[in-house]
Amino acid sequence: MEMSYQQQKITLIVSFLIVPLVLLLTFTYYPALRLIYLSFTSWDGLTPVKTWVGFSNYQEIMGNREVFYIFLHNVAYFVGGILQNVAAFFFAVLLNSKLKGRNMFRTVLFLPYIMNGVAVAFMFGYVFDTNTGSLNYFLSLIGMDPISWLGKPGLVNISLASIGVWKFMGFNMVVYLGALQSLPEDLYEAARIDGARRLQVLRYITIPGMRKIIELNLFLTVIGALEVFDLPFVLTKGGPLAASKTYVQQTVETAFQYNNFGLASAMSVLLMIVVIVVVSAQRRIVGGKEE
Repeated sequence: MEMSYQQQKITLIVSFLIVPLVLLLTFTYYPALRLIYLSFTSWDGLTPVKTWVGFSNYQEIMGNREVFYIFLHNVAYFVGGILQNVAAFFFAVLLNSKLKGRNMFRTVLFLPYIMNGVAVAFMFGYVFDTNTGSLNYFLSLIGMDPISWLGKPGLVNISLASIGVWKFMGFNMVVYLGALQSLPEDLYEAARIDGARRLQVLRYITIPGMRKIIELNLFLTVIGALEVFDLPFVLTKGGPLAASKTYVQQTVETAFQYNNFGLASAMSVLLMIVVIVVVSAQRRIVGGKEE
């Protein structure tokens, strides 16, 4: 019996969706549910026995002020991410013009993003080195004393965040550039005919037309700022005096150094909740009302 057109359409859609759905359930939803389950247990990660402890792990986290204090270390990354987006938007607008050599500049600005994160960390380890670093060498040329960029608690997170700005700004720029090139040229033609200035075009046409893309980049920035791990882990191991230790690094140490996978799972669930709350607040602030 031959299938009708509607049945064929449904079969085709289901056939295309079943593999992505299986992958989504296997590698996203199941691990998330498993993580939530483990957060209510006491488990060392080795033995098959998992002791149910209820909300004890969450109570331990809530009673430990240092866990929440660590989130303050992520503020530098958040501020750096905002500056990163501003710079990326500026370069996207600049390189969307008929600037000579714009393709070369686009490539140069995007290259840091495709570099391995650990390699970038080691590279900037030489840049920020107190004794032989290139940054302190330039300071010595203008008569300034060397600065311990990664050795001062008040400066280490700013130094690490600046690396993130250098690495990820090119990605944000490419996203903004793609959005700029998708905006209707008719709007710009009409604005030019009406005698609108460049700042007016930017404010009333470009930025409103890119609102969703700006929101996307800020979403990625917030997620990245809350989940920083590789830079402080490779360069400072969380030092000096745990001044650069991030929440994710503390979670990893809890699991693999102290073999407390139940508590680490609870910390991961808490991070998911924080991300959801922060992103929801961001959507309300940046997204505004749907037009």
